[in-house]
Amino acid sequence: MVRVGQFLLIGRAIVVLQLIPGILGWGKEGHYATCKIAEGLLSEDALDAVKGYLPDSAESDLAALCSWPDEIRHDFHWHWTGPLHYVDTPDFRCNYDYCRDCHDSYGHKDRCVTGAINNYTMQLLSAGHAAMGYNLTEALLFLSHFIGDVHQPLHVGFTGDAGGNTVVVRWYRRKTNLHHVWDNMIIESALKTFYSSNLSNMIQTIQKKISDSWSNDISSWANCSSNDTVCPDPYASESIHLACKFAYRNATPGTTLGDDYFLSRLPVVEKRLAQGGVRLAATLNRIFSSQPSIAQE
Repeated sequence: MVRVGQFLLIGRAIVVLQLIPGILGWGKEGHYATCKIAEGLLSEDALDAVKGYLPDSAESDLAALCSWPDEIRHDFHWHWTGPLHYVDTPDFRCNYDYCRDCHDSYGHKDRCVTGAINNYTMQLLSAGHAAMGYNLTEALLFLSHFIGDVHQPLHVGFTGDAGGNTVVVRWYRRKTNLHHVWDNMIIESALKTFYSSNLSNMIQTIQKKISDSWSNDISSWANCSSNDTVCPDPYASESIHLACKFAYRNATPGTTLGDDYFLSRLPVVEKRLAQGGVRLAATLNRIFSSQPSIAQE
């Protein structure tokens, strides 16, 4: 699945693609939150490496560019990245299997979000081997984004409804689809209802829960079995189980989703943002733990 030769023109791409509607993924707020949480958990080596790969326009803030893969995916030159944001699973099976599920609509193997996470981790581990030809700034941004995506339950949803995209519902009075509810609308409603429309307040609340309520879970969230550098398959398995238990439940086509759905699903969303941030940080810490300082490309 390795894609070489696509060069990162961040400034131009973001300016042009801001004009294109339909940004997908967690949504801009969700990806920003995941990456901001991760930034606070990076080791000194990893933080130096990340800053070295970021363009000057990011001002050393990874979170500022974590939505970039969504912003460019509708451009012709980046259309190939579309299948890398998700993995479809068999309808109503409520489980995930890499060999069965990780392929695009043409059957090309490894072209899904978990395959992409493995691929871009491998590229970052190749730092120092210039002959490999990878753009490591691009790899960092894709990896950071896709670790966020795999934690959104409906990015590991059913094939038949495209991860909830064809399940038309109402979010209070607004007509939308179930996937968009989980990408954006739960977070947007939480910001308005509980956080004074301030994303920083929401992030700080999640960070406090990581330090307090979830402190005993951090090691299990962060660790990979067999000392692997990255391990996206368990994250995908968690997501499809959560999709069946929370996302799809009581959300049939034509349903109006209101307070009951919102208040019972918000804790799931906040925990997935936390887990994504912790796991992104742990992955970057492992990648850069023994590498020398990296100069900006």
